[in-house]
Amino acid sequence: MILTTTNSIEGFKIVDYLGIVTGVALHDEVLAMGFSMTKYMKKIQDSVDATKEKAFQALTENARNLGANAVVGIKIEIELTTSNYAMVSVTGTAVKVAH
Repeated sequence: MILTTTNSIEGFKIVDYLGIVTGVALHDEVLAMGFSMTKYMKKIQDSVDATKEKAFQALTENARNLGANAVVGIKIEIELTTSNYAMVSVTGTAVKVAH
């Protein structure tokens, strides 16, 4: 599966547009503020990274379910909720590409 933020893939031709797909993930572990801001920021970064990976897995699965072999025009939105939960939403267009 090819995933890209661009609207085209060099060396490939988009032969079919299959629809918009999304992947959303929420990291449900509360990040407690401690005495070390460095450790807290590291926990936030780790949380965002893990949540982003889950969101991309969901996006990929949704695209495969449509018969796509690529997703173009991907947009990523990352939000930290008021309860310090990381939420990531990934949206793109599922396409079928050929060489």
